[in-house]
Amino acid sequence: MLKVNYHTHSCYCDGKGDPEEYVQYAIQHQFTHLGFSGHAPVPFANTFAIATDRYLEYCQKIRLLQSKYADQICIRLGLEIDYIPGVMEDFDSLIKKGNLDYYIGSVHQVNKPNNDPMDLWFIDGSKQEHYDEGLQHVFGGDIRQAVGQYFDQINQMIVTKRPPIVGHFDKVVMHNRNRYFDPEEQWFLDLAFETAALMRENGCIYEINTRGLYKGRYTDFYPSRTIIKHLANLRLPVIVGTDAHQPADLDRFEKAYEFLNEIGYPEVVYEI
Repeated sequence: MLKVNYHTHSCYCDGKGDPEEYVQYAIQHQFTHLGFSGHAPVPFANTFAIATDRYLEYCQKIRLLQSKYADQICIRLGLEIDYIPGVMEDFDSLIKKGNLDYYIGSVHQVNKPNNDPMDLWFIDGSKQEHYDEGLQHVFGGDIRQAVGQYFDQINQMIVTKRPPIVGHFDKVVMHNRNRYFDPEEQWFLDLAFETAALMRENGCIYEINTRGLYKGRYTDFYPSRTIIKHLANLRLPVIVGTDAHQPADLDRFEKAYEFLNEIGYPEVVYEI
């Protein structure tokens, strides 16, 4: 198994540590590839994304490290770009401005059609109360409608943007904690399977994200083992990412590769 990680957040967004610290950790732990995927700038006040006026600085920093360590590790410049209809849909300008090697397309903020697009349900972050408050404010507490819109937004992103990697595509489960729905219910699995079919049709790689496990915020990977087994039958290519927010997170794979090997997963991606 090659040691790689393409889902990495540094001090340029909501991570901790200079990018060079990540590179040094990766080299010390025998990684062959390291990708930086800072949260892309978004057009509203926040505490998680790269500031618009520091975007080029971020890109230049990663390119310098790419050159400096070229004989020790393969470094890739990327972004994790949020897809938010009516708010954040222009991926191309970011990709071209940064001359990116790759990007991860993700949904962290969900809005409701025909509402103010800035009325957002934040499904991520460290505070469960934001999930609950947004669910009530945007969707009136209707969890099926809210989850359905979450997947609809991911599906729109897949069809319109065709991201090379789709990040943690069932992460809407994280703050649910079995309070509003059971992620093994068929209606939920059907939504995830529909997204999987679209990823296959549009040539996307999907990510197994391990952060929920090592942070103690969830009891499974994103997506779950049940969904991964279905995706294995579709022969959908998969990449493992730890969603690192500090250097020591880089190799928190949480036995994902062992699980993929156990079920005989047909296509695991290591190089992009």
